[in-house]
Amino acid sequence: MSSTSSNPLDGVVVLDLSRILAGPYASQKLGDMGATVWKVERLGLGDDTRAWGPPFHEGISTYFMAVNRSKRSLALDLKHEQGKQVLARLIERCDVVLENFRPGTLERLGFGWERIQELNPRAIYCSISGYGHVGKHRDRPSFDVIAQGEWGAQDLTGDPDGPPTKFGLSIADLTAGMHAVEGVLLALLQRERTGRGQRVDVALADGLLALLAYQGQMVLTGDVDPRRLGNAHPSIVPYQTFPTQDGWLNVGVGNEKLWSKFCPAIGRAELLEDARYTTNKDRVQHRAPLIESLSETFRGRTTEDWIAVLGEAGVPVGPIRSVRAALEDARSDERGMITTVQHQDAGPLPMVGNPVKLSEQGYHPDYLPPPEVGEHSAEILAAAGYSPAEVEALVAAGAVGVRGSAGAGA
Repeated sequence: MSSTSSNPLDGVVVLDLSRILAGPYASQKLGDMGATVWKVERLGLGDDTRAWGPPFHEGISTYFMAVNRSKRSLALDLKHEQGKQVLARLIERCDVVLENFRPGTLERLGFGWERIQELNPRAIYCSISGYGHVGKHRDRPSFDVIAQGEWGAQDLTGDPDGPPTKFGLSIADLTAGMHAVEGVLLALLQRERTGRGQRVDVALADGLLALLAYQGQMVLTGDVDPRRLGNAHPSIVPYQTFPTQDGWLNVGVGNEKLWSKFCPAIGRAELLEDARYTTNKDRVQHRAPLIESLSETFRGRTTEDWIAVLGEAGVPVGPIRSVRAALEDARSDERGMITTVQHQDAGPLPMVGNPVKLSEQGYHPDYLPPPEVGEHSAEILAAAGYSPAEVEALVAAGAVGVRGSAGAGA
């Protein structure tokens, strides 16, 4: 890694064996920060999400597109004997091996942690799975929605009298991807001191348990069972969604100073004199009558009016916007959260950018477009020391696919 590089992970090679969401989200973030990502895909089909849709854009699944930029694709048959030989050579030349198979899958292919260490003692092996490689649930399959239900997230989401509800986002997969990036970066940092790689074991279950944060601590030391509160907060009042004359808005009164500003701003200064609402603790205890009263007040004016009034008073407030409206707002901002990558077939692709902003990288870095299956097979194999003739032989043997060949499915 060069200290003068504008990208912090320039020179780091990630061998990405993952597919679907958690692993690809992690490897995309690493690629955005300069790592060279070799995405290994099945011959013919590639990553499962290439077929997930509609919607498609110019024949490309928008699901696949969302988490597979900043990568190079190698089409490789991991069950073919020569394909396994290629994988071994790639492991010898990479810094990170990333996968999200069920535990035991790589071991059955002959590439467990011990073999990876033998091939490359400096390699970091990051695995993402439902329950991790250690523990009583290790061998169970899982998906995002299963994890959300099993580890508390759905029990906390939804209206008080309604059914448990999953997040609108794939929160278990996406947080697992972020935790994988964190683990890889920590392992790279420690390798600078020790010279050796290590194993990073990330579980969807662990990530959701960690997200319980104060809700979990309420149980562990407060002996209080959290319950579904819809859009309200268990420990802060008022901190939730309110109906207006023409829609909805969110208000966050997170301390007593804000409470003293909030009440006069909405024309309810008398609430400051009500002993039931003097402190946040009081307001939490008397949540129901306060929220009923505030809801009636907010119904009297439009969302735009209330945003102007509370914004002027310095009280955190915001509308409930559609995904499209949020993206349009970001598109007009300078933070670079809507970026454009140039795809050789589909042309310019608008995409959500990386949220981590580094001064040397800037707010508008250049990203590689999502690859076609096997688009970079020859390039990756050349980097691993294969000659053009050897690449041709691997393609002829059915171990490797290149874009445009029957094996790659292009």
